[in-house]
Amino acid sequence: MTGTGRHEVLAGWAAAELEAALTVPGDPAAAAFFDVDNTMMQGASIYWLARGLAARKYVTARDITRFAISQLRFRLLATEHRGDMSQAKQAALAFVKGWPVADLHRLSEEIFDELIADRIWSGTRALAQLHLDAGQRVWLVTAAPIELGRVMADRLRLTGALGTVAEIERGVYTGRLVGDLLHGPAKAEAIVALAEEEGLDLGKCTAYSDSANDLPMLSLVGHAVAVNPDARLRREARLRGWEIRDFRTGRKAAKIAIPAALGTGMVIGAVAATAAIRRRQRG
Repeated sequence: MTGTGRHEVLAGWAAAELEAALTVPGDPAAAAFFDVDNTMMQGASIYWLARGLAARKYVTARDITRFAISQLRFRLLATEHRGDMSQAKQAALAFVKGWPVADLHRLSEEIFDELIADRIWSGTRALAQLHLDAGQRVWLVTAAPIELGRVMADRLRLTGALGTVAEIERGVYTGRLVGDLLHGPAKAEAIVALAEEEGLDLGKCTAYSDSANDLPMLSLVGHAVAVNPDARLRREARLRGWEIRDFRTGRKAAKIAIPAALGTGMVIGAVAATAAIRRRQRG
């Protein structure tokens, strides 16, 4: 071997040793959980899903409005009128009744690439990457359908997603939910169950959200971060000494995040109204 060849081999060994020395072993007991709407992305994921479905004529304005009202009713009743939740919950995903599961997955992929990808907050995505680079696993936690959550996690190269689960029989949606909408306390319950399955130490985990509705999730972990927080969460974060990250700009920031209890109903209702107006204009 020539002197030059030996030098190249030694340099390669040195580089490999340096890289190994700088690599921090991942902690399998640590993970991060990210809310989606107004945290990982600007706006509501279910709005863009509904918009994409309406553009493809998979749903009607009546379907979207019915879904919006049922989900809004569920969220408003969830904390005060437990006895009235059952009907609203069962109607929450009625508009997908009879759809093959494969169709919703395919459409979620198309709609993510078309409408959602450009709305991912680069700052929040960078935070998720920091956890991945540290050898930690990262899950999205969303009230949106689990199929959309999984597509988003796959496209963002995250570990996985927790989301609202629709009942399936023989590869087709029944229109009913399995459990509750993944909202508020239900998110915390899902994370606890996941932690038991995956051997996670929640004291070592981190959670990110924009909404005070996610206080159960944020309070569950050792490190909570308020991202693009609503007013109530900002106050709570300051009281508890939680980190605050805001990727919005100027006074527009307060207008971007629609209150979570109303947001889905308002934005999907807006889609339905827009669709109806366009039909009348075409007529």
